[in-house]
Amino acid sequence: MPVSALDNMVSVGLFDENKLKEIEVIASEFSYSYIKTALNFGFLTRKKYVAFLEQEGFELVAVREEEMDEQYIEKCELIELNSILYAPLRKMPDGALLVAAADPQDEKLKTLLTLRFNMPIRFVAASDLDITWLVHIKRGEYYVKEAVFSLMRKDPEQSGLITFTDPQLIFIFGSIGIMVILLFISFLKVAMVLNVVFSVAFFGTILFKLYLSLNGSKAEMKELVNKAETKALEEDTLPVYTILLPVYKEDKLIRKLIWNLRSLDYPRGKLDVKLLIEEDDDKTLNAVRNLDFPANFETIVVPFHMPKTKPKACNYGLHFCRGEYLAIYDAEDVPDSDQLKKCVVLFRKLPPEFVVLQGALNYFNKNENMLTRMFTLEYTYWFDYMLPGLMSLDIPIPLGGTSNHFKFNKLMELGGWDPFNVTEDADLGVRVFEKGFKVGIVNSTTLEEANNEPFNWIRQRSRWIKGYMQTTLVHMRNPARLIRRIGWRGFLGFNFFIAGTSITFLLYPILLSFLLVYAIVKLTFVASLFPDWVLYIATFNLVAGNTMMIYVNMLSVFKRRYYELILFGALNPLYWIMHSIAAYKGLWQLIYKPFYWEKTNHGLTKVSSSGNAAVTPLETVQ
Repeated sequence: MPVSALDNMVSVGLFDENKLKEIEVIASEFSYSYIKTALNFGFLTRKKYVAFLEQEGFELVAVREEEMDEQYIEKCELIELNSILYAPLRKMPDGALLVAAADPQDEKLKTLLTLRFNMPIRFVAASDLDITWLVHIKRGEYYVKEAVFSLMRKDPEQSGLITFTDPQLIFIFGSIGIMVILLFISFLKVAMVLNVVFSVAFFGTILFKLYLSLNGSKAEMKELVNKAETKALEEDTLPVYTILLPVYKEDKLIRKLIWNLRSLDYPRGKLDVKLLIEEDDDKTLNAVRNLDFPANFETIVVPFHMPKTKPKACNYGLHFCRGEYLAIYDAEDVPDSDQLKKCVVLFRKLPPEFVVLQGALNYFNKNENMLTRMFTLEYTYWFDYMLPGLMSLDIPIPLGGTSNHFKFNKLMELGGWDPFNVTEDADLGVRVFEKGFKVGIVNSTTLEEANNEPFNWIRQRSRWIKGYMQTTLVHMRNPARLIRRIGWRGFLGFNFFIAGTSITFLLYPILLSFLLVYAIVKLTFVASLFPDWVLYIATFNLVAGNTMMIYVNMLSVFKRRYYELILFGALNPLYWIMHSIAAYKGLWQLIYKPFYWEKTNHGLTKVSSSGNAAVTPLETVQ
């Protein structure tokens, strides 16, 4: 006698016995119902599933609109509701409990609920996605509060909930007050000193980045994994690998996202893919519903709670993960097909203190326009030169927002991501270092969509720079403690690289404006601020700083052989003006709305990722 819909599906030819056995193995490992396993691991499309239920006489009810007595669902744990896909609704006049189920023929579930509620059970069929939405909204309050407040409760000093502490406000306003008083006492002398200090700080930060890039260009990647090692992996020994995919209003990219993931070379039954969708994002949920091909992922609905940020969604998803390792990808990402296997090999090779691996990021639409070319140069020197340089110097590495690969248990030990930090990746990279762990770099690339529209680029970059400011404020609350934790080298590297990045972008237009006014307008007042010795220092720092960044941009083309981009490195001074606009926007938001997540629109490019995904493998260019 059939005990679930899948048994009947075998009898009508939707599955064969071998597929059913494979589903049973995965269901047992993940503690999922058979129907959830079939839908989430790509054995069955939702359209075929709905057609089968209708053929069996079950019409799907709109469970989100059904009357509900919440006393019954409150007796069920969210993990179970999510894993088996059912939702108790209400008691019927005849004394039976009405339950919405993705598999209304599940006799095992009926027996379980009959014993739990001590009453007859009557099933009605409902979409698995609607049940998922309902149970997370009704029973997800504890988990979403944990996602928001867990880090703050466990380690309040590392939480970005408070943007400016009282000592920091005293220091900031005290410094401004002292500077204003000194300007009143001796305006010209103080203005000249500030000019010199600002220009030296600007030059020093860029000099440090040049040093990192040169160091990274010659540093050997000890984490190198070759193809022979990945091919030697026995699939039976591979661990379950979780992938988090936080999305918001990405309905246009869902098909592309799922196709990109299908190219990953990893056993289907070992991939625990979580598509994290916000409660109010029906567009993306419906895009998942309308997929007409099998897809290997589970939908998790994140209940509404402020702040509405990517790290909050990821923290919520952590409660439902099954993997030994965990990776983050964005909606438009195209990772190397062997990236997960490379990370498994590398984690097994490295000492246990390495708890996270960072893959390189680059762009599939690099030649689309001027902005995408500049963006590609920036990402290339950042991931191919600067991050290896940081690693070689044993300095905190700010993680990229995607293609991070974690040991899951260590990520939980670290407290996950800070939901109040809008560059949660950079912040987590610093916390990894503070806790005595290490970040490694894996020789694998994930291709993304380079932002090809200036205003969209500024929205994205302003969030990044604001997040770097947040990260600086959080970790510099107690400089002495930070030095004790990461040492003087790490402390200086942190300030030059993370704090210095924001400061450089803020200073750039000020220094440039003064020099241009002095050179073009020849105002007596401005000239008084630039006696010869000040002029020489300021001019040298600004010109040398820009020259060094142009050199770094040009240097970046060699590892990946992007030789057609080399001359565009000369446009870096103009590119930096855009950074400065974004920096001041980020500073304004840091003060007025620090947790606001500036949404970046994806899918704007006309370039196909599949047709332009050629990239020089990193192992061939070391």
